[in-house]
Amino acid sequence: MRILSILALILALFGGYTWVVLNWSYSSGERAGYVQKFSHKGWLCKTWEGELAMVTMPGTLTEKFEFSVRDAAVAQKLNDSMGQRVSLHYEQHLGVPTSCFGETQYFVSDIRVVDVPDGEKRVVPAMPAPAPAPAK
Repeated sequence: MRILSILALILALFGGYTWVVLNWSYSSGERAGYVQKFSHKGWLCKTWEGELAMVTMPGTLTEKFEFSVRDAAVAQKLNDSMGQRVSLHYEQHLGVPTSCFGETQYFVSDIRVVDVPDGEKRVVPAMPAPAPAPAK
């Protein structure tokens, strides 16, 4: 009986800890760019995982921002906006105990499509040029 009480206490503490880290945000912010990868994956726990390519200036390397989505409505909005420049609102949750809630610590909670002005050239992320062959 004592072992069951200890086990129940451990499970309650684990559940409470998980609830706190999923509902308390360490930081939040916005990132803008082009979603280049977004998929629903996992063996047991299916999660939405994505990658945002952020381009600061033409000719510079892209920075990748990996994120997770927990809300199905947000995932649908992301799927509908593929190929467009978007701004993602995210919250960072540190210490999530398992990848069943998401593979990253950045959880996207909202998305909006960013209009690119007509006079401004669209910058699409590109692969960097290969390095020249060494001279012999």
